[in-house]
Amino acid sequence: MGGEIRAARLADIEEKLANVYQLFQWLSSFSVITKKRGDAKNQEYWYVTLYFLRLTHTSATAPMNSPPEQVKSGIVALIGPPNVGKSTLLNSLLGQKISIVSPKPQTTRNRILGIVNGPDYQIVMLDTPGIHKARSPLNLEMVKIALGSLADVDAIVFMVDVTMPLPSTGTTLTRCLDGIDKPVLLLLNKMDLIDKEKLLPIIATYQGLYPFQAILPLSAKASDGTDLVIQELCPLLPTGPRLYPEDIPTDASERFILAEIIREKIFLQTGQEIPYSTAVTIESFKENAAKQLITIHATIYVEKDSQKGIIIGKNGSKLKQLGQAARRDIEILLDQHVLLKLWVKVQKDWTNDPRFLRELGF
Repeated sequence: MGGEIRAARLADIEEKLANVYQLFQWLSSFSVITKKRGDAKNQEYWYVTLYFLRLTHTSATAPMNSPPEQVKSGIVALIGPPNVGKSTLLNSLLGQKISIVSPKPQTTRNRILGIVNGPDYQIVMLDTPGIHKARSPLNLEMVKIALGSLADVDAIVFMVDVTMPLPSTGTTLTRCLDGIDKPVLLLLNKMDLIDKEKLLPIIATYQGLYPFQAILPLSAKASDGTDLVIQELCPLLPTGPRLYPEDIPTDASERFILAEIIREKIFLQTGQEIPYSTAVTIESFKENAAKQLITIHATIYVEKDSQKGIIIGKNGSKLKQLGQAARRDIEILLDQHVLLKLWVKVQKDWTNDPRFLRELGF
């Protein structure tokens, strides 16, 4: 009898977990739809998703008549200037790539949510666009996304690049943290690129700018010191149930990640203003089980006819090169053969077009 009850309980838990996973996929796609329509409440929507998932996941995974597992569980905003290594850090903590990276600044445009799990913790980390002096509607929206992430988090990680000149009072760092009542951890990234004797003066400078909870040197690219980030963050988080199932690394939709992979290749393989004048949308995603093939149609938007010519290249050579590089990464992600078809369209001055920006999810 005991074995039958145990088997029935396990079957019930498996069914509920499957339902939770389906619910999560549905909520993620719905979030993308509302973003595409420019829903003004979108900033708060994912918090509702988190809360609902907390309730459903708790009911699905908790043993009968037992309290849910209690771990250090909370939300952390990862902010800082452009190109300091925020996305690299998130990918390193996750052990997989969900946020695109390139040597160029302002690669990240949207808020990327990564879920870092451990035996006794779950850190929901928000990778945000770099904070910079913005002028165009696109860049203004990127900064707005970054600063808007600070409102309802449990802790903040501010990352800087130690190879850059040291800041002074009244800098972007102090302005964006002014009035924040959350603990702030400062990460000094790219420590492998400077002489170690320069470390103490750098720490002393930042200590004089803001009362940081802790200041940690690290190299996100080499994953050196990233374990200390977890150690410092966990005591700052509340104790409670996990916000997400442990096998989910991000809330981003599959289409969003695919579009980001294509955009990353554009950043890596083109120069000047081209990367900043392009946007990518996934038009269709079709699976053929019989052929074990996924066919993806994507559109690359540019602002000028001349940019379209550069993206396509002579006899289509550049577009082919971009497609091959993106396809390789997409096949690794999906673990299946992919046929990727790319089109290039001109959407004149789209970075200054609020309507088109809303269609892209800003």
